Amino acid sequence: MKVVADNKKAYFEYHILQKFEAGVVLVGSEVKSVSKGEMSLADGFCRVESGEVWLKNVYIKPYEKGSYFNVEPRRDRKLLLHKSEINKLIVNLRDSGITIAPLKAYFKDGKCKIEIALTKGKKLHDKKQAIKEKEIARSAMRDLK
Repeated sequence: MKVVADNKKAYFEYHILQKFEAGVVLVGSEVKSVSKGEMSLADGFCRVESGEVWLKNVYIKPYEKGSYFNVEPRRDRKLLLHKSEINKLIVNLRDSGITIAPLKAYFKDGKCKIEIALTKGKKLHDKKQAIKEKEIARSAMRDLK
């Protein structure tokens, strides 16, 4: 499994409730750009529209050797999930404060996959606590060296 993009911001901003693996519909030049790691999930989010899950606002740099085959970098991309998984997402989205965020993009068996998760936003005090824990872990590692 080759990870090409990671959304560190999502782990800081949200509590991860449940993860799903989804295929993503890409055109040829996008696949080449993604395989080179020219993708950003930082501002991305997912929406369920008419029984389909769409990945929105994810940046994939246009392939420099692709001529008129290049598409818009921030276009909406369809995610491929089983119907039962989509139904789980729909049921959980009815709760307030629950969103779907992309966590990472990777290649598995030659196919591009996106790991998405049901998330709930963290409060400010939760974020401060996470920063404190990271600083304590860093200082402990520094002391061990």
